[in-house]
Amino acid sequence: MEAKNTAILLRNREYHSSLTRNFLRKLHVYPPFVERLGLEKELEGHTGCVNCLELTESGELLASGSDDLNAIIWEPLSYKKKCVIATGHTGNIFSIKFLPCTGDRIIATAAADTKVRIHSVEKNETTQVYHCHIGRVKRLAVAPNMPSLVWSASEDGTIRQFDLRQPHCCNSNSKNCNNVLINLNVHSSALAEPKCIAINPLRPNMMAIGCNDPFVRIYDHRMLAKYNLDIRTSGAQNPEDFTLPEGCVTYFAPGHLPPRLTRDFPKKFRTYVATYVTFSPDGSEVLTNMGGEQVYLFDINHPNKPVSYQRLNGTTNGVIDGMQIHPSGGGTNGYTLNGLNGKTPVHVYKSSPYLKGKGLDLDLPPRALHLKTIGNEAFCKQQFLTAVNMYNEALNLAPNSAVLYANRAAAFIKRSWEGDVYAALRDCHKALTLDPNHTKAHFRQARCLYELRWCQEALSCLNHFKERFPDQAEGSAARSLERDIRAAAFAETQEKEPEEPSEPETSGSTRRRRRLSLISDQEKSLRSTSFDYSQRYCGHCNTTTDIKEANFFGDNGQYIVAGSDDGSFFMWDRNTTNLIRVLKGDDSIVNCLQPHPSVCILATSGIDPVIRLWSPRPVDGSGDTRKVDELEAAARANQRRMNADPLEVMLMNMGYRTRLSVAEGSDDESDEFPMACRPN
Repeated sequence: MEAKNTAILLRNREYHSSLTRNFLRKLHVYPPFVERLGLEKELEGHTGCVNCLELTESGELLASGSDDLNAIIWEPLSYKKKCVIATGHTGNIFSIKFLPCTGDRIIATAAADTKVRIHSVEKNETTQVYHCHIGRVKRLAVAPNMPSLVWSASEDGTIRQFDLRQPHCCNSNSKNCNNVLINLNVHSSALAEPKCIAINPLRPNMMAIGCNDPFVRIYDHRMLAKYNLDIRTSGAQNPEDFTLPEGCVTYFAPGHLPPRLTRDFPKKFRTYVATYVTFSPDGSEVLTNMGGEQVYLFDINHPNKPVSYQRLNGTTNGVIDGMQIHPSGGGTNGYTLNGLNGKTPVHVYKSSPYLKGKGLDLDLPPRALHLKTIGNEAFCKQQFLTAVNMYNEALNLAPNSAVLYANRAAAFIKRSWEGDVYAALRDCHKALTLDPNHTKAHFRQARCLYELRWCQEALSCLNHFKERFPDQAEGSAARSLERDIRAAAFAETQEKEPEEPSEPETSGSTRRRRRLSLISDQEKSLRSTSFDYSQRYCGHCNTTTDIKEANFFGDNGQYIVAGSDDGSFFMWDRNTTNLIRVLKGDDSIVNCLQPHPSVCILATSGIDPVIRLWSPRPVDGSGDTRKVDELEAAARANQRRMNADPLEVMLMNMGYRTRLSVAEGSDDESDEFPMACRPN
């Protein structure tokens, strides 16, 4: 059927020019093309790591920036080097942008030397230099139809807006530059370091910021006034003078990460950093590559509140014995189930065509039922990644099946990758929303809360489980879980450090560090009300560089792509979240991935001094030498890499054999070892 539809589109395109756009949207990145994606060409010209790529809106030109301090303009379809621009930077170039509506004649670059520079491609010269920042400038952003505006994100904590139409001089004192749009130092502490920035292509007033924490901040920059950093001239006397206008910013973060910022458990070797943010083609979602974790997709039109557990009682104010019903909108999805009692609002059943009795799947579509059966068999064989993939596909066909959510939760718990336990909690929550009598979902919810070390919530949930299902209360599983929860709660109280006495005057450096890490009350409030993710993509590793990208591939964003520390780049189906392809893109690390706007071509770069172009290869499989066949093995190895001790990773990168390394030809899956990577 799909082949027939394709033929019809091809035929109609010859007669109806209005169908050209429809044809592009459907077949720009077509599943058979993705299945045959392979290396087409290597563009050589740089002598250092290629840290940034940017294609023009038409796709006719490709710009690249490198550690060699040069920017190169390419014609990617003909593999030609158009020109080399000596940028004048004295530090690694981290970002490059074509200014829209300038006929691709002007580019902007940003670098580790704290400078933002504007260059004429035609004249091959630098036309403007901005010295405003005092920290490395990691990313630039531009907006469609706004050729004179450039925004920058710097590790000095500020987001600045440059207007090329206005004269600007900041050589004498950068604090006097009246172009600071956001100063995270006065909100998120003086240790805040913005890493990435993006402008919504369809709603240019919407700006996304990623920082050295797990929060993605989306601002309406129309509500922000520019100012300078000189407090004396600005008249600001304290941080409260920098309070953001009501409603100008919304925070997003994976629901399990903010609690880890204030908890000692589990102890991690790494921090969470949003290394890249980008908006979907239709502007309704934002994608982020979360350093130290996974790739996350956030729905900005219909945001979700994080899942938690709270036993509620009574039947007033919309609360029915443990189930709280919120009005539609505002990110609550109509209602939120916080507990159980067997009573369900009528509208829940009306919206659940696959819900029968106690959540049995008798009415699952045949294909979904077949996928569920395969998933169950994989689970029994302890092939938990395969089980998750099968349940993902089945849920794409039957999104209202409580059994599928409960089964996937069990597979997540057993797989136990980064974020899996919280994902399982979300699935249990969804299963209980669809079927409040689902015994296993309720019990697994308690186990997830315990695994997350939310001990009080776990104990409350387990007690409620015992009340709701007395026949299960005395079972060995329930008793064992209760012992574990109480032991963890006791250990948590024992591990709490006593309050430190007031510090002597000599410990000024410690006091200064603590003062620098203080965040504002408004920031605390925004963090506490942050919205949760809608989709999660697992398999890559992002712990070594802070410029690693994740992007949409396809005119409708049908696929998600991201680079990895193992030298590969990963591709996922956007809807099912299943990993579908892994390709070796670099000898060390893949950082950048930029899709062509109208042709099935993907440009990638990393530590190697080359740019690689990827396109569909011949049907016979020739030219497919960089394909990684063992997707599951690559994904598992990356999950282990994310949790490795930094010292072990350093030794591994130096060529020493560690417990993660493997002798060639080993059959032990636990010893799989991906390609070593070097820090950028």
